[in-house]
Amino acid sequence: MESKKVISKYSDRLDKLLSKELSLSRNQIEKLIKNAQVEVNHKTIIKPSFKVQEGDIIEYRFLEAPKEAAKPVDFEIEKLYEDEDVLVINKPANVVVHPAPSVKEPTVVDWLKLQGISLSTISGEERHGIVHRLDKETSGAMIIAKNNQAHTMLSSQLLERSMGRYYIAVINIPLKENIIIDKAIGRNPKNRLKMALLESGRNAKTAFASIKQAKNKTELIAAKLFSGRTHQIRVHLSSLNRYIIGDKLYGPSTQKFQGRMMLHARVLYFIHPRTKEYIEIEAPLLEDMQGYLEKNFEGSIDEKIGKDYIKSLFTSTT
Repeated sequence: MESKKVISKYSDRLDKLLSKELSLSRNQIEKLIKNAQVEVNHKTIIKPSFKVQEGDIIEYRFLEAPKEAAKPVDFEIEKLYEDEDVLVINKPANVVVHPAPSVKEPTVVDWLKLQGISLSTISGEERHGIVHRLDKETSGAMIIAKNNQAHTMLSSQLLERSMGRYYIAVINIPLKENIIIDKAIGRNPKNRLKMALLESGRNAKTAFASIKQAKNKTELIAAKLFSGRTHQIRVHLSSLNRYIIGDKLYGPSTQKFQGRMMLHARVLYFIHPRTKEYIEIEAPLLEDMQGYLEKNFEGSIDEKIGKDYIKSLFTSTT
């Protein structure tokens, strides 16, 4: 694959400099370097800590993603938008986004490869095309990068928050008021499967807004993220003594509902990496969540879960 070139404008560690130049995480850049895909002054460098000097020529290349699936795939995924640079899908519930040592079932990445879709390789072999992720039980809008240029620009948008999502969820107890939670999140020291509010964690900010209360006293809410931490919505709701219906990790083991977690990424917005057009995509509800809402909420709620109404709930948030 064709290499791309960067001329260093200052001295710094190779991983830090490339991370800044490409708007990618240090972890992604570290993989690139250790896979011998980076040269400095025409010499392959495999140490992320290598000191680059001002004027050094840095060349890097991304490998092409294989087109075949790693595992047989027994599910279909709805495409919501597609062009030569990006694909937006409606991720099904109970499907893992990418392979990992602990993951035995087929993933979204396996499905993408089976479809023969061109994918970016910036995030490494197990995460081809993946710019951001959704939890296994969460459904909804998710963007896939088809090439590395698109991936780089979308990753930059994630950092700048010019790309993001609005979620809808059903919670056990109604909110007393619309609220913003701005509290840092880190790995729970008592349970490594969970996250928790920690002063030493990474900054996390979520806005919550009420949509409608149900006959069974649950409530449909909307959430807007100002950061993208693992389990962010779930942890911030937990700090309000609320949980998402069906959440078996953060909710009580005594809850009667046995379905999947009622959390859906309803709206995805981004700036197209090639055309610079602002795009909003609305992800239809899946059958299980649609059925829950129809059963428990009186009257039609279609308008209240439309993208225009959801966005209007957050016009005053910053």
